Amino acid sequence: MKLYPESAEQQLEFTKIKEHLLSFCNTAYAKEKSLHLRLHTKKEIITLQLQQAYEYKLIAAQGQVLPTDFSSNINRALTLLGIEGSVLQAEDFILIRRLAVNTERIYRWFDIERKLAYAALYKVLEHSYYEKTIIQMIDEIFDDGGNVKDNASENLQKIRHNLNRKRNELRRVFEREVARLNKAGYSAEIEESFSNGRRVVAVFSEYKRQVKGILHGESDSRKTAFIEPEETIELNNEVFSLQNEERKEILRILKLLTSRLSVYQALLQGWLQLAGELDFIHAKAKFAIAIGGNYPNITDKAFIDLKNAYHPLLVLHNKQTLKETIPVTLRLDEKDHILVISGPNTGGKTVTMKTIGLNQMMMQSGLLVPVHPDSEMGIFKQLFIHIGDTQSIEFDLSTYSSHLLHMKYFVENANGKTLFFIDELGSGTDPNLGGAFAEIILNEINRKHAFGVITTHYLNLKTFANRSKGVVNGSMMFDEQNLQPLYKLTVGKPGSSYTFAIAERIGLPKHLINQAKKLVDENHFRLDNLLNRTEQDLQALQKEKQELRLLLAENEQLKKQLSVQFNKEKHNQQVELLKHQNKITEERITYLKDTERKLKQMVLEWKKTENKNEVLKQIQEMLFKRKENIIKNKFVQKIESKYKESTAPVQVGSKVKMKKNYQVGEVKEIRGKRAVVQIGVLPINIDLNDLVAIEEK
Repeated sequence: MKLYPESAEQQLEFTKIKEHLLSFCNTAYAKEKSLHLRLHTKKEIITLQLQQAYEYKLIAAQGQVLPTDFSSNINRALTLLGIEGSVLQAEDFILIRRLAVNTERIYRWFDIERKLAYAALYKVLEHSYYEKTIIQMIDEIFDDGGNVKDNASENLQKIRHNLNRKRNELRRVFEREVARLNKAGYSAEIEESFSNGRRVVAVFSEYKRQVKGILHGESDSRKTAFIEPEETIELNNEVFSLQNEERKEILRILKLLTSRLSVYQALLQGWLQLAGELDFIHAKAKFAIAIGGNYPNITDKAFIDLKNAYHPLLVLHNKQTLKETIPVTLRLDEKDHILVISGPNTGGKTVTMKTIGLNQMMMQSGLLVPVHPDSEMGIFKQLFIHIGDTQSIEFDLSTYSSHLLHMKYFVENANGKTLFFIDELGSGTDPNLGGAFAEIILNEINRKHAFGVITTHYLNLKTFANRSKGVVNGSMMFDEQNLQPLYKLTVGKPGSSYTFAIAERIGLPKHLINQAKKLVDENHFRLDNLLNRTEQDLQALQKEKQELRLLLAENEQLKKQLSVQFNKEKHNQQVELLKHQNKITEERITYLKDTERKLKQMVLEWKKTENKNEVLKQIQEMLFKRKENIIKNKFVQKIESKYKESTAPVQVGSKVKMKKNYQVGEVKEIRGKRAVVQIGVLPINIDLNDLVAIEEK
């Protein structure tokens, strides 16, 4: 993205965003990327970076940990690794091993499920691979403490074996000599020390000539002399020689290991960059959590549709002071692409403008922005800004001259892919002349279809916005009663400057205010009053709207409670129905048991009695009468499932049901207290009292 002027980042405070992002970085790579954050204009790059930050934010929100704990800067060691004949130090190899272990953990973390769930993050790994040989080669040489192993080479093992043997021999001879000197009373309190890597005994200076050996020096007080006993000189020489051989062999081993690892220099550079890139994305995720950043919808055209957009730096500041941050909601499209904001001073016009610009720069640099996720943000190729006093001492330019120079650049270079911000357009000169030039400049920028926000107090710009296609008015709301800005943007109407209202509230003498009013053009004064009253009416309307929203919310809550109660009641009814069905089943079981008992009794009577016909009659009556009742009950249930009784009177044309046998028919005629009912193909004459009106369910 092209920025104008060079100070655009400072004017929109994007440099502070980079400083905050830097504070979340651990690696040198991530810090460098934060300091030189690029603003992209390709949708593919922007969406990938936003998706990566969003996925890392999800990982943090779910309590997962992606193992990216390597933060050491080993660029120097990796550079040496690529130079033939160079030798890395032991600590360099240990750091390279840590880098390899970290890379292995990252690759293990991205299992099949996570590769799919965090596809954008996994793209960071797509140009690299894991090579286990690097750790194996280092582990062949170094132990867990970072020391070269004895068996790193056969020669080193032999040297260290001889060195340990000579050191033990030297220790025995030295201890024997110290004991002898102690007995003679020559030894000082220190007894022994080391000088230039050689073991020496401390003796009182007055006895130094009585001790055979090499004098290595004396203490600062000259009371103690350090002597290498004659008996240990040869052994010390041998130990010193073996130590030198050990150093040479270790150097040879490290040089060989450096040479073997050099083939992986490019891969290791890639691993270091991988760790830095993940650290950078992690920093973006942590910054997003701090400011409430989200991933908006991105469209590849000039377009702005912000919903509840916050100024990120204001969010961080207000978190510390426990203040509320007021969001901005704004839409700029092909129809209305320039917003002219008016209203009183300190009402939040400049902050609103910076909120829009700063969020746009953050989004195009791949940072999640503090807006509602349903917001939609377009991509711009240029961003122009002009805020504050711009007089130039260096070029001997006044504020207004400098202002016009910037406006000249805007007019000459603006296009449909430009996003611009101008604070107090036309200020710095005579209001009438400045307003005229401001209107001409606004008209020219509008003609070039650029997108932007302008703040002003000029009445002619407000009226221009009201009558010009592509330009829309906006105002910052103000509480006239308490003389306090509300910091809320209202789009669609201009705002009053509240000049006289503020003067009255602060207690300026009435006669001075009246004199000032007389000096103002009557139409101008009437229009400002109209804007003032309109804004207050709008605030009252919004207050009523808010109360209505609360009532609707309460109503919705009651509706939910009623639904819960209804479902509970429905559940209770189902439970009662099941109980009733169970009761019917129990009654049927009882009936069958009773029938079984009666049948057994009748069988006994059949055997005993001579009147067999009487017993058969009882059996027939018991069985078949019950069957008839069952059939009748089924017919009744069928009728009741299809029809329900009505409170309407029985009249010609009514559908009726007979109370005794549940037959259904239609009344064709009424004759006094009787009715003719058509049942099927037969008309039946029946008493009205035996009929009941019904209707289909």
